[in-house]
Amino acid sequence: MKKLHNRILKNLPKGFIGKMNYGMVGYVVPVSIYPTDYHCDPKLPLPFVSLSSQKNFVAIYNMGLYVAQKLMDWFLLEYKKYSIKKPDIGKSCIRFKNLNDLPFDLVADLCGKVTADQWNQLYDSALKK
Repeated sequence: MKKLHNRILKNLPKGFIGKMNYGMVGYVVPVSIYPTDYHCDPKLPLPFVSLSSQKNFVAIYNMGLYVAQKLMDWFLLEYKKYSIKKPDIGKSCIRFKNLNDLPFDLVADLCGKVTADQWNQLYDSALKK
């Protein structure tokens, strides 16, 4: 997890910060940048990516994948370069049962694809639908 955390921090665009959020390691847009209330809890910063180490897998929650189809398409296409297995993607996360199967470079690249400003706009447009 530490290796993944460090890779993500290195690739996150300016404007995101790392902090514990919902009991997970999270990468968020702070209230100082996105002051509009986050719809789930107005006191919390706007979440973008979270990491969770479960008993049988590591989960990566990248909210951008669920509001930007082009980003999801890019991820699925790139994933094929790293694994012959089909990605285990749930409603809100990507699961890796074996850390040896986790494409650290791909996840780091994914986290660098969306700026904080772009994420604010994507979030706002998805929320208004």
